[in-house]
Amino acid sequence: MSPMPRHGREAYLLARIVEALLDSAGRNYEAFTPITMDLPEDRGIEPDYCFYIDNWAAVVGKDRIQWASEPPPDLVIEIDITSYTDAADYYPYQVPEVWLFKVGQLRLSTLTDGGYQPTTTSRYFPGVDLAALVADTLQIAAVQGSGAAIQTLRQRLG
Repeated sequence: MSPMPRHGREAYLLARIVEALLDSAGRNYEAFTPITMDLPEDRGIEPDYCFYIDNWAAVVGKDRIQWASEPPPDLVIEIDITSYTDAADYYPYQVPEVWLFKVGQLRLSTLTDGGYQPTTTSRYFPGVDLAALVADTLQIAAVQGSGAAIQTLRQRLG
């Protein structure tokens, strides 16, 4: 079944938020969508977006990523509207940070030795109240459109 417009809109907006934050901090990155992460001993998974932030140089210009030997994305985004995803689904890949957006709420999880732990702070954007930023951006998008929401965010970030 094809994703609903809401799914695509929310995935697009969350990815643009990440890009705006990275751009405002002057950080380079690589981003992918769609992408299938697949290890032979585990089932594959397809995040809505993934970002290489610290490890961008390891994948720049690549047509394929060898999941068993190359670094995982630093950040993945999953939008759950009609399906269920858990941060633990990314544990075999050792993704450092997982953003799940469910029922209009952003849930951040960070990788620890024992699995994923919920957190309110991103390792990549430690001084940002992401829950409020996402809520504000989605509210603007609902009234004025996605373009206006991202333009407003970029203006706020300077």
